[in-house]
Amino acid sequence: MYFCFRFNAKRLLNIDTYNERELLERIANGDSDAFRLFFDLYKVRLYVFVEQLIHSKADTEEIIQDTFLKLWQAAPGLLHIDQPGQYVYTIARNKTLNYMRKISREQERIRQAGALRPEMDNGLEEALRSKEIRQIIDRSLNHLSAQKQLIFSMSRNEGLSHEEIAAKTGLSQSRVKNILVEVLKYLRECLQQHSVSVSTFFWLQCGYLLFQ
Repeated sequence: MYFCFRFNAKRLLNIDTYNERELLERIANGDSDAFRLFFDLYKVRLYVFVEQLIHSKADTEEIIQDTFLKLWQAAPGLLHIDQPGQYVYTIARNKTLNYMRKISREQERIRQAGALRPEMDNGLEEALRSKEIRQIIDRSLNHLSAQKQLIFSMSRNEGLSHEEIAAKTGLSQSRVKNILVEVLKYLRECLQQHSVSVSTFFWLQCGYLLFQ
């Protein structure tokens, strides 16, 4: 199955809200229309996440195609998925790491990407918890508006979903998603000035915030 993918920055995350669990149930029963709706719901968020890691538009689109192909192939098992966003993010994340492993020619680059380290997640958390990195993040956040700081804190620190944040702030879910994209990209750029590997780790660790 091939999916026509056209990335349009002007449409970034401006997607109507669907009952994602219901869509997965319909996909599990072979409903191709539901699959198309699910594809439209997540394709741009996936593009932003993957492209920020590999910086290749063509390869990003291929990874997204492969991600949704795997989703379609796994259709019978989708009835048991409780968090659709987390599920599709995990598929894309793993395929992105596989890509990074494939193109990495030097052991150091592989180490930085974290593709071959089973303890990667623990390493990421340790890096993000370190005093120095925490200070960089805090200083960077101080340059953002109070609204952006609040939304990032509600998502990252309080674990609230986009829907919950929208309800608390009075913003639309699309606006909440847009703000999180802007904040995460900004923080990643700030961390990249300190360390490319830490910046990559941050994006891998926090990218899930786009898929809540």
